[in-house]
Amino acid sequence: MDRLMLTPVIRGAYLEAARAPVILLFDKDERSDLPELTLSGPGALWHGHGSAPAGAFDSDHRTYTAEERAAEDVVGKQAREALQALKDADGALPSGVRVPGYGSFFAGSTWDEADAARRGETAKLDVRVPAGREDTVRGRIALVTGGAQGFGAEIARGLADEGAFVIVADINADGAEAFADELNAGGPVRAASLAVDVSNEDSVRKMAGSVADIAGGLDLLVSNAGVLRAGSVLELPYRDFEFVTKINYSAFFLVVKHSSPTMIRQRTSCPSWTADIIQINSKSGLAGSNKNAAYAGGKFGGIGLVQSFAMELVEYGIKVNAVCPGNFFDGPLWSDPKKGLFIQYLNTGKVPGAKSIADVKAFYEAKVPMGRGCEGPDVLKAILYCIEQDYETGQAVPVTGGQIMLR
Repeated sequence: MDRLMLTPVIRGAYLEAARAPVILLFDKDERSDLPELTLSGPGALWHGHGSAPAGAFDSDHRTYTAEERAAEDVVGKQAREALQALKDADGALPSGVRVPGYGSFFAGSTWDEADAARRGETAKLDVRVPAGREDTVRGRIALVTGGAQGFGAEIARGLADEGAFVIVADINADGAEAFADELNAGGPVRAASLAVDVSNEDSVRKMAGSVADIAGGLDLLVSNAGVLRAGSVLELPYRDFEFVTKINYSAFFLVVKHSSPTMIRQRTSCPSWTADIIQINSKSGLAGSNKNAAYAGGKFGGIGLVQSFAMELVEYGIKVNAVCPGNFFDGPLWSDPKKGLFIQYLNTGKVPGAKSIADVKAFYEAKVPMGRGCEGPDVLKAILYCIEQDYETGQAVPVTGGQIMLR
């Protein structure tokens, strides 16, 4: 069993014993000063296949089988009982444990506290039990794809402000790193960054493995990365249609495929723990969009995936929902002077009579009963709603200022 696969199992044991969110950090050294967490099952998990590559939950040659999930359940039960025994013996949870053959693991309510334990500054875990609605995501680990700009950055910032530890994943590696540094500036560590091309399965697989390495597990996946190429069905090149579909539809499948096993693994040792997957969809996933079929088609398909994943993953305590924002006029998707929708729609004649970008913007603002575009805080509130609701999954929540009304 690869240690990146074992890490979320150990985190789950801490979640169960603490009854509160924790960050878990790994150190390859088996620290002799730490209590031992003895597990007999991990080495046999691959059933003779040998050591799996880091983060390899699935590939063209392997599948995440029911037999392996059953074996992981055994390891999860062992980890849960072993950590609880350490807590019972000492009256408190140790902030670090060593697992023979793997290394050492260090827990904290925040990344800084886990790092302090790793440096040997604390021996006992200071548990922070969530107090109420204001702690919906406090201490939880969130992954936001396409998180370096636009809605993704607004979502990542909002989650960090709410107390989550946020991993910003983006194809723009430098931009993701710079944004994570901005979130961490002058205060505690509350963000990290990863490079990912969500259209490439190997890249997504590596991202999923790296999440466990950074913070120990995953509680919230926000699949936000998206693109748009506008144009008439009579004129849009197929390569543009294929590109939009690959990023907006197929990539959602990939990030769920490779990220959900981490959520499942930590639940093996904490059966009460729940996790969330949220696709940032669009109002175009709820109603067709003129001369924008590639985008709308992929978004409609995304809601089909949300509903299907919700039915399948509920068994593992994972809720899957979509948030469908209206137009984010201030973001680069609309306002980029070269590639933004305002200039695309102006050039393709989608807005009759429009002579300027200002004309296009005024046209779209007039469609919204509330008279403005959607903004980051609007989307964040919908995300928090989806997470807080224990009894909703498979939903598509409109955040459109009344432009789209469900019926």
